[in-house]
Amino acid sequence: MALAKKPVNGMKDILPEEMQIRDYVMQVIKETYRGFGFTPIETPCMEQIANLSNKQGGENEKLIFKVLKRGEKLDLGAAQTESDVVDFGMRYDLTVPLARFYANNSNQLPSPFKALQMGNVWRADRPQRGRYRQFMQCDIDILGEPSNLAEIELILATTATLGKLGFEGFQIRINERRILKAMAAYSGFAEEDYDTVFIILDKMDKIGLEGVAAELEKSGFSRESIEAYLGLFCEMEGKDSVAEGVSYLTEKLGGILEEEVAVSLKEIAACVEDTKEASFALVFDPTLVRGMSYYTGTIFEVAMPEFGGSCGGGGRYDKMIGNFTGKDVPACGFSIGFERIILLLLERGFTVPGQSEKIAYLVEKGYPGEKLAQVIAAAQEERANGKQVLVTRMNKNKKFQKEKLSAEGYTEFKEFFNR
Repeated sequence: MALAKKPVNGMKDILPEEMQIRDYVMQVIKETYRGFGFTPIETPCMEQIANLSNKQGGENEKLIFKVLKRGEKLDLGAAQTESDVVDFGMRYDLTVPLARFYANNSNQLPSPFKALQMGNVWRADRPQRGRYRQFMQCDIDILGEPSNLAEIELILATTATLGKLGFEGFQIRINERRILKAMAAYSGFAEEDYDTVFIILDKMDKIGLEGVAAELEKSGFSRESIEAYLGLFCEMEGKDSVAEGVSYLTEKLGGILEEEVAVSLKEIAACVEDTKEASFALVFDPTLVRGMSYYTGTIFEVAMPEFGGSCGGGGRYDKMIGNFTGKDVPACGFSIGFERIILLLLERGFTVPGQSEKIAYLVEKGYPGEKLAQVIAAAQEERANGKQVLVTRMNKNKKFQKEKLSAEGYTEFKEFFNR
């Protein structure tokens, strides 16, 4: 039987045209982030399974690709629980590996530490447009900075990068986990039920207000709490600016919402608006949850109208590193949805700017060996002058060969015949 030639479901082969765009986007991301003082790092693609399944990754913990123990450690006959056969897992994001990295190497790192990490992650998810089981993530994180300077820098660096890639008119939606909790407390939900309430609220953009109400009722919450809770969101309609939205909630929720939360969010918004490079809107969204339960403060998300969903996000996670060391470290990060950005650029027909001229040298079969060195020497000279030169044998169907090369961006052809 012939071997399967198609990639695993949810993963894909990347053709040269897309790879060229991916390389360019990665270059723009790295150069922009380095300009903001972020330092590249790398972590392994696998982590201890206990690190990945510690109830901080939300729904993603259900999507881990788990790795079986090997050799003598794997005894399927004696196995009674999953831990008897599994010890590692493929990372589902870059944040958990970063927290472990920092806990292990903090003595060798500056404080605060501004990390840039790009790499593949894996989730056993249902594939759909812009969602794969293996995909690239691009994260920037600031560790050891307790103030909102971290949020400001992360938003400015991320939006500057998107602007350089030609995106404009997008939104950065922003919220605060403590605002979510204050709204839930005001509505009468018990603290132990917050996570359940937030998981349902996170579906608002898909099922709407009535759908959220139905799911909350189905989960056993009182009608009074549900009406009070959803009434807050109805009252917030049209209050999209951070200053207006946060001020309204501060007054509405009274002493439940800490004053410092409102002050910090307003400072972030004012500073970003005054100094931003790209064309985008910073929007307060009290329904924004972000799926990861490790978030402790500010949360944000990139909303692209042409994609119809999130193209990146992040937030503050001040408690995660303490799980490794016993001592909490302030931490905040932002991740660009790399695959979705690439998808949008491909759909736009994006071409990489400033590419070198591409020339193809087509050498006829049987071309004398003593002359071939001269052809290669000529190609080397053009390469030294900054051009991309392909030296290849001339096919029998030269017209088809040139068409294929033209599709790859070759604009000039030089032919060398055996005569």
